[in-house]
Amino acid sequence: MNGTLEAGTATPASGRAPTPPAHSSPHDSGDTFVLMIYERYGPQLLRYAARMLEGDWHKAEDILQETAARAWKNAHYLGGRDELVRPWLFTVARNLLIDHHRSRRLRPLDLVPVEEFDTPCENLENLLTFHVVLEALQELTEQQRTIIRLMYYLECSVAQAAEHLGIPPGTVKSRAFYALRALRKALEERGVVGT
Repeated sequence: MNGTLEAGTATPASGRAPTPPAHSSPHDSGDTFVLMIYERYGPQLLRYAARMLEGDWHKAEDILQETAARAWKNAHYLGGRDELVRPWLFTVARNLLIDHHRSRRLRPLDLVPVEEFDTPCENLENLLTFHVVLEALQELTEQQRTIIRLMYYLECSVAQAAEHLGIPPGTVKSRAFYALRALRKALEERGVVGT
């Protein structure tokens, strides 16, 4: 289950998983169901997991594979119920992500250095602005950079950032406010934003 599909595994126009031939085993039916999951929901689940994992695509692929494996085990229940498949898959993925984040609480937080932010630069002006912002971010404290990364770069909610950092949501809001204020001041000094 590496996330790639073979040619010819398209889902019929009915939106239901292909019906296996009469001579096939229940195992074949589960395999067909998993192929349908990868085709129809794989990209969405992978993006969702990567976003919740702060851009860790390798771990997101693991989450997708484990979700598909659990769907395979429950193919007899989910196979004929298209309206249940998507919510079920995202619930399983969400639970796997929660388990992953809980296990990470036992280990220290791995912070991505500001220099490794992966932002596409389409033209020279964007590139220059990007470097000025990186320079301004270097003036902030590690705590301020972390909260900006979580809230604005990774687009975590206040609750997600609070859970990730192990602090109350009110503290997250306060830190975000002061971090943005400090960043704005640093950018004003560089003439990027007006006063």
